[in-house]
Amino acid sequence: MAKPKKPRTTAPDPPTGDARLPWHPPAPPVATGLLISLAALLVRVLISVGPYSGQGVAPKFGDYEAQRHWMELTLHLPSSDWYRNTSDNDLAYWGLDYPPLSAYQSRLHGLLLNSSLPDAVALRSSRGFESPESKLLMRWTVLSSDLVVFFPAALWFVWAYFKHGVGGTGEEGAAGWTWLLAICLINPCLVLIDHGHFQYNCISLGLTLGAIAGVFSRHELVAAALFSLSINHKQMSLYFAPAFFGHLLGKCMKRKYPIVEVMKLGFVVLGTFALVWWPFFHSYEAAMQVISRLAPFERGIYEDYVANFWCSTSVLIKWKRLFAIKPLKLMSLSATILAFLPSFVQQVRSPSNIGFLYSLLNSSISFYLFSYQVHEKSILLPLLPASLLVLEEPQLYGWFMYFALFSMYPLICRDQLLLQYIAILGLYGLIYYSPGGSYKKGVNIPSGAKAVMSLTLLCSLLLQIIYLRIEPPKRWPFLFDALIMFICFSQFVILTLYSNYKQWMLDSHSRSIRRKKDV
Repeated sequence: MAKPKKPRTTAPDPPTGDARLPWHPPAPPVATGLLISLAALLVRVLISVGPYSGQGVAPKFGDYEAQRHWMELTLHLPSSDWYRNTSDNDLAYWGLDYPPLSAYQSRLHGLLLNSSLPDAVALRSSRGFESPESKLLMRWTVLSSDLVVFFPAALWFVWAYFKHGVGGTGEEGAAGWTWLLAICLINPCLVLIDHGHFQYNCISLGLTLGAIAGVFSRHELVAAALFSLSINHKQMSLYFAPAFFGHLLGKCMKRKYPIVEVMKLGFVVLGTFALVWWPFFHSYEAAMQVISRLAPFERGIYEDYVANFWCSTSVLIKWKRLFAIKPLKLMSLSATILAFLPSFVQQVRSPSNIGFLYSLLNSSISFYLFSYQVHEKSILLPLLPASLLVLEEPQLYGWFMYFALFSMYPLICRDQLLLQYIAILGLYGLIYYSPGGSYKKGVNIPSGAKAVMSLTLLCSLLLQIIYLRIEPPKRWPFLFDALIMFICFSQFVILTLYSNYKQWMLDSHSRSIRRKKDV
């Protein structure tokens, strides 16, 4: 007599689409995201071992000393003296010139340093303080800020990007998830500036990235609060303001009660600003003192050799000699508004997630090219939305990233970070051309344009070698800096025109889809 067959035990069916967890699929396993995050952290740690801005260069040192000095001031002085010239706060020596949230961050980090190494933040006596211990503690403050703010924001954005139908599905979506996260977290320019040169851009950019993820997740009020915090950490986050305003206004106008929706966003923005600025509202003079520090017009329309319109054209037109500060401010404002206006209008008319990313890129690059008092490090702002568009525009991002990094080459050399520059550029190439990447996707470039691009790339490589090996003529000591500026400026202008065109083409694409549906 045959024995009855035992019923086979099988693994439970995979969750259906309705019961699917947010990260399963198209996202890869959580372990993959964790490994990418750990790799990104390791890269930061290795970069931070190297020198920092102004190391051993007295009397003013560099950005490292500026950040340490702000910790010293905010730790020992009342908030009423943070932005005011006093006997203990000489504004000529790295006076605080960022909004209040950045000052609170400096105070928090100052408390941490004071608990471990009080000499590093002692009032007045700590100017120019340098030691291996203080370097370790200062580097740790940047690493922890990155982990607390930028990393979670990047993970949230990547999840929202695929969750709400912007990314692909299936295996292609899983590969894209991995590649997008790696591109976001291992941004060569951001890593070199924050963990090499020494700054805290990861906080303001992380808050902006969180706000973008909030928009994608349809949490507009959270997005408004996060973006307001970003502006209150670094005023350069205003580069993104037209894109946020245009996109959210366009969404509100399409809802049942548009005025109510706009008022809700307005209350969140005003409430966030009120909370951050509360210690400075005790008098009109105190608030204006802070504002005057945030807009240092007396420094001129540009500094160093930044690859924007004003500096690049100053070879032919001596802007600083021909015009006073007031007309230059008006010209700069007008040019910036005209540059971002088409992108702004498109999002008010037809708000969409992809259009929002293009608008963020077009708005921020407009400010970089035409606004007043731009630094070479400001290229980090348009690089953020460019990296978020990498699955849509891999060629644009790859080209932009390389020339953004190249535009900071003189700064990297001054900071003695050349080894780190070469290493992270090589790592970026490995990630960009990895088998799971989407670098092949994109526009078909004509052979003539490819030849011009190849020539430009070759010139940039040769110029980097010449910069290191050959002394410039005594008559033109900054000749090589100027050539780097010209090359990068030309590429930024071309990329700006292309990305504006692509944003406006989104309307044509959506209309063609609607016509096909009607048919």
